[in-house]
Amino acid sequence: MESAGSPPRRAAVVGRGDKMRAAVLEATITELTHAGYAALTVEGVARRAGVHKTTIYRNWKDSDGLVADALAGHFATDILIPDTGSVEGDLRALARSLVATMTTRAGRALLTTVLSDAVRLPQLAEIKHALFDDRFRRAEPVVTRAIERGELPADTDPAELLKALAAPIYFRLVFTGEPVDEATADRAVRVALAAAHARALPAV
Repeated sequence: MESAGSPPRRAAVVGRGDKMRAAVLEATITELTHAGYAALTVEGVARRAGVHKTTIYRNWKDSDGLVADALAGHFATDILIPDTGSVEGDLRALARSLVATMTTRAGRALLTTVLSDAVRLPQLAEIKHALFDDRFRRAEPVVTRAIERGELPADTDPAELLKALAAPIYFRLVFTGEPVDEATADRAVRVALAAAHARALPAV
């Protein structure tokens, strides 16, 4: 078993095309998780992916482009929008999904990267903004349906409610390092709903 401080062993040699690309991007996520953005090198990624570093340089300009591509590709998949029939059930499903995603290896890699010096890179900053904007936009129907059903005040701002839902989860992930689990998600739902019912999240 490979320790966190030891150099990665060279993986089995992979082919070309999509298989190579997938192996390199997966290796990049693993390197981000183990070593962090600052210590990531093309050589380390190449060794872990089982390719020569020149193969990577032929497909990616530099390590920053590689990191951006790996994160964007991993989180570009569609998210399922719940429709349980109640706003509490929908928000619970969203919050638990967020917890499940951000506590994976790729989720931790995303957090460590956007909190590092990488945030100064325009392409990574764009990916971060696009990722969160896209997630909020896709989840907004959960709130609008709840307003239509009379479960939430009519002037509730969907984006602000979703931010209130995510905030307690990210606070633990980023600042306190406390455990993040389904109980965390359920508490976040109660906080967000309490704020909405108190009319603390009005649309501007």
